[in-house]
Amino acid sequence: MVRVFVGFFTTKRIQEAVEKIQAQSEGFIRGKWVEPQNFHMTFQFIGEVEQEKLIDLLKSLQETAKGLKPVKVKYRGLGVFPNVDRARVLWIGVADGYRQLIDMARSIVRANRQIGIRDEGKPFQPHVTICRIKEYDKKALKNLLRQYENTSFGEDLVDRIALIKSSLTSVGPIYTVIEEFYLNG
Repeated sequence: MVRVFVGFFTTKRIQEAVEKIQAQSEGFIRGKWVEPQNFHMTFQFIGEVEQEKLIDLLKSLQETAKGLKPVKVKYRGLGVFPNVDRARVLWIGVADGYRQLIDMARSIVRANRQIGIRDEGKPFQPHVTICRIKEYDKKALKNLLRQYENTSFGEDLVDRIALIKSSLTSVGPIYTVIEEFYLNG
């Protein structure tokens, strides 16, 4: 069994901003900050898959990628999941390209459903996770979110999707690209 997801690794452009946010929130957010090489967008979390099923999954993604167009995205704003009262994830959002990324995720989920891969059922919201929150001060977090609500964090060209293996370790996840597919659309 292999733990996998379909995603896109962002460029390192947001790293500087994340370091600034991390330093600024040191006194009121305790958690696991994402390593810069792990900044990514998840289009579909799949979970544990048998080795034999990987071939079908790779074929499905290869076919899907042929029909998708690259998307120019602009990162903007900070947010939390599930909400500010129970914040567990701090993320950078997407302004331009938002709708196209949702359509892209839907295409991926639909294609993978054809080969028997069930979807999590959560609606896809384009974002890049920057911190897994353990403890926080609600008032200070609200101020941080307000301060960065219209901040631009750069842009990217989502021109490929990848099947990524996620190995959970005591120091955090290790992501390995199994295969990457360029978008042709």
